[in-house]
Amino acid sequence: MFIEPRVGNRHNAPRRGWIEVVCGSMFSGKTEELIRRLTRARIARQQVEIFKPAVDTRYDVDDVVSHNAARIRSTPVAIASEILLLAAGSDVVGIDEGQFFDDSLVDVCQQLANNGTRVIVAGLDMDYLGRPFGPMPALLATAEYVTKVHAVCVCCGEIASYSYRNAASENQVLLGETDSYEARCRPCFLEGMQAKAPAPEARSAAAH
Repeated sequence: MFIEPRVGNRHNAPRRGWIEVVCGSMFSGKTEELIRRLTRARIARQQVEIFKPAVDTRYDVDDVVSHNAARIRSTPVAIASEILLLAAGSDVVGIDEGQFFDDSLVDVCQQLANNGTRVIVAGLDMDYLGRPFGPMPALLATAEYVTKVHAVCVCCGEIASYSYRNAASENQVLLGETDSYEARCRPCFLEGMQAKAPAPEARSAAAH
């Protein structure tokens, strides 16, 4: 369980900022953990602003919604730079689906943290091919606190860190839920990817 860092007495100490990243595969509870931290901050009467990429409309156009239906009001933004203007004066800034933003999200988070804001970003650390996804690797490198959460492999029940895609698409970004993705452990992910790979004779024929 992540315990929020102690920030001292806000009345007589300068405001400190930092970056937290919650990452993992699909169905690992990233958004649920983001909502939990933001809710605790609101209970403490801190000024909280939440953002998500405008492209993500799976559950709701405006709200950040987890797979277990927990939700919190957010502001959809098209580009990361919008967050700087909209988050002015906030104590805490939450950002969901960080992998869908461009690389400028890293600079945005750095600026917010440098100005004394606590920044919490949730997102996929790897895409459907098991490769680092979008700005997440750089955020993981620059964050003070990193929490990697895990799902349960649908094939064998072991700890899952990979998002295996069932849908027939090669686009890196494909919005979907259990109809398009499965959480898998490393061996089961590799088994699925090998099953998808064309046979050697098919590759040879395609080359000609």
